[in-house]
Amino acid sequence: MFNEKKSLSNTFSIAAKKLLPLFFIFFIACGQKEKTNPLAQKMDEFLTGQQKYYRFNGNVLVAENGKIVFQKSYGLADFDKQRMLNDSSVFELASVSKQFTATGILLLLDKGKLKLTDSLRQYFPELPYNGITIWHMLTHTSGLPAYEWAMNEKWDKTKIAFNNDLIAFLAKEKIPPMFEPGKKWEYSNTAYALLASIIAKVSGQPFANFMSENIFQPIEMTHTRIYNTRRSLKDTIANYAYGYVYNDSLKKYLLPDSVPDLNIVFYLDGIQGDGVVNSTTADLLKWDRAIKNHTLLKEETQNDMLKGKSIIDTARNYMYGFGVFVEKNDFGNIISHSGGWPGYATYLARNTDKDQTYVILSNNGSPSPGIGVTLQHIMAGKEVVMPSEHKEIKLDSSALDAFTGNYKAPNDIKLERRGESLFRVLPNGSATELKPESANKFFYSDGTDRQIEFELDANKKIIKAWLIAFGVKTELKKQ
Repeated sequence: MFNEKKSLSNTFSIAAKKLLPLFFIFFIACGQKEKTNPLAQKMDEFLTGQQKYYRFNGNVLVAENGKIVFQKSYGLADFDKQRMLNDSSVFELASVSKQFTATGILLLLDKGKLKLTDSLRQYFPELPYNGITIWHMLTHTSGLPAYEWAMNEKWDKTKIAFNNDLIAFLAKEKIPPMFEPGKKWEYSNTAYALLASIIAKVSGQPFANFMSENIFQPIEMTHTRIYNTRRSLKDTIANYAYGYVYNDSLKKYLLPDSVPDLNIVFYLDGIQGDGVVNSTTADLLKWDRAIKNHTLLKEETQNDMLKGKSIIDTARNYMYGFGVFVEKNDFGNIISHSGGWPGYATYLARNTDKDQTYVILSNNGSPSPGIGVTLQHIMAGKEVVMPSEHKEIKLDSSALDAFTGNYKAPNDIKLERRGESLFRVLPNGSATELKPESANKFFYSDGTDRQIEFELDANKKIIKAWLIAFGVKTELKKQ
């Protein structure tokens, strides 16, 4: 027995000696791969800074040609239990869900079950809205009233509203439309909730079942589902990323359930279609590939979904397709959507020219869209100002006069001195104090990663000015 053990030991020893160079080469190769991926390192440096200085909490994935370039979790899935996020954590997508609802409609179109010219009243004749088509609803040109505002005023908040309750509410209250269908673009959660109801009516299935059987399962989105029953049916998801909001007075994160001003998370818990797809970063990459490869829809239908239909901003060439925003920026043609709900801020985008995919899912309301834009800059090799701590200094108030005035970058920025402080003032009158950290640089007092920097000549006259937003530096033109 002793000899047998010795023989086996010698065999393993010889094998280990033979394999040792291979392991050594493997680990060297891995180390080199890590070192030769400066873009991933830079994204991690930026996001680690966002976590350290600006409380970023969430999951991030960046892919190129469908291959993951960067994927990492930052922070907690459950602040109360200190449970950490991981790659499989499930997030509420909020309005990123709208592209799934749009796809559900287009699947029924491909099957000949409906037409985009069908009217809303064809499916729900009790609703008092004439001339509104499915096309209007998909493109946010319907003029439908905002149900969330109407129900905030008139709904019994001790009851949870579902889609059938929403339809009955609109039929009873006869909330007037905001404008004639097709006359302008205005974002509408009501339209997408009603589109989900049309899907259920035409398919003869609950909306959640239809989406699961026709979208999530076919492309193996195994961690994705329609989920808005945590409060209404006490349903739970394993590895769920609970959305939290920060309480300034308590200096801690709370579930919105405990914040009276956020009771929409209760009484609107049952509404589907405008949100409530819940998913992971990896599943959203599968979804992105399905869109690119028109896996679910006919190629012609998929291409039509991604074309700009309604104009939002002519200066930016910013448009809306079916469930997605469409624009062209310095990096190429971008399809995207963001989402927000108490505790959640989400962003999904693809640069169609470079086939780069960006997924940012936050469960503490971090500015996911702004972070997504910065990651696009990093992937393009552009310089980004890394997050850092900003400390206020004392500056002679008379020196502030040099910085006041109107700037453009590309949106209008007005800087105004009020007493001994400098403020950025928005067109609606709201103002944010800018705190000096040097004689020529100021940071926003609202805790966001935004600064304004000036270049001054010897006479302290402004030569140039820049807005730095989430590390992206844009020149300001003084008007």
